[in-house]
Amino acid sequence: MHADEAAAGRSPEAAGHTPQPATDGSRKAQATAVFAGLATEPGVAKPDPILVADKVVRRFGGLTAVDVEHVEIQRGSITALIGPNGAGKTTFFNQLTGFDTADAGHWTFNGRKINGLAAHKIARIGMVRTFQLTKALSKLTVLENMRLGAQKQVGESFLRALIPSLWRGQEDEITERAEELLTRFKLDAKRGDFAGSLSGGQRKLLEMARALMVGPELVMLDEPMAGVNPALTQSLLGHVKDLREQGMTVLFVEHDMDMVRDISDWVIVMAQGQVIAEGPPGTIMSDTRVVDAYLGAHHDTPLSAEEEERQLAEAEAELETEAAKEPAPDSTDSPGSPGTDATAQEGAGR
Repeated sequence: MHADEAAAGRSPEAAGHTPQPATDGSRKAQATAVFAGLATEPGVAKPDPILVADKVVRRFGGLTAVDVEHVEIQRGSITALIGPNGAGKTTFFNQLTGFDTADAGHWTFNGRKINGLAAHKIARIGMVRTFQLTKALSKLTVLENMRLGAQKQVGESFLRALIPSLWRGQEDEITERAEELLTRFKLDAKRGDFAGSLSGGQRKLLEMARALMVGPELVMLDEPMAGVNPALTQSLLGHVKDLREQGMTVLFVEHDMDMVRDISDWVIVMAQGQVIAEGPPGTIMSDTRVVDAYLGAHHDTPLSAEEEERQLAEAEAELETEAAKEPAPDSTDSPGSPGTDATAQEGAGR
């Protein structure tokens, strides 16, 4: 589906970019209702997309890792991006967030073209990501890692850094914000510890908390549950849901289907670099396109009566062919023959 075709199906409300609070205090029902009645075809138009990508292609030599015709991410929802290993999910993430360069295509965030922008500039406008392998700076403390996540720090300028009065007030605000997030993510007791001393799950929490330092609109999580101790899984799930409650949009890559069903409002499926299906989490895994992508085409399709008879006839023919190839039994080796008795007696006497 092309961008102009997709735009035709959007509601008038798509003009506004700021999500409106749900009257019942929860955005889950609101997010789910947005997708009611949408087709499950790849590239289906969303009522109010925050991110739109068109004709994104990434090749590595002769391998096409990503070939996405059109995809839209609905504002204020949690969207899961799933697919078999090697489907191109992380590579697609890298294109969208400026960590890799696409060979073709364009994409917009809040209507602004961002393909070609550097990763730090994309983060600055409110689109941030985490990684499957965490990127915490192990030789810095947890609090120092958090401070680095803040954008537009006055003290980053060499000349302004020489005048403390210009940046000290902002630094206090950044520290206060960092400590609030550490408390929310239950990492406040670790604020003075080196990030390298944290467990895998705690590093995931730190990376998610640090991403929120910029006050993002769209948070992209690459396999947030990978390598996480089961004891921290529920905590991470809760934090992802909280992002939606606070009005943020979440797009995440995940292999854990229980997690996908639990927290996502919409699911996009990739295979061999392409988007092959979209739909609600309750039904997407029974979609034949998805089943084929994960388990192979027609892996459990019932046979017709004609096909069953044909396969049975082939099996019988193979058995008859194998039987015809076997040599006829030698009469001298038949039971009770002199040769057999003599051989048996000779063997018994050894």
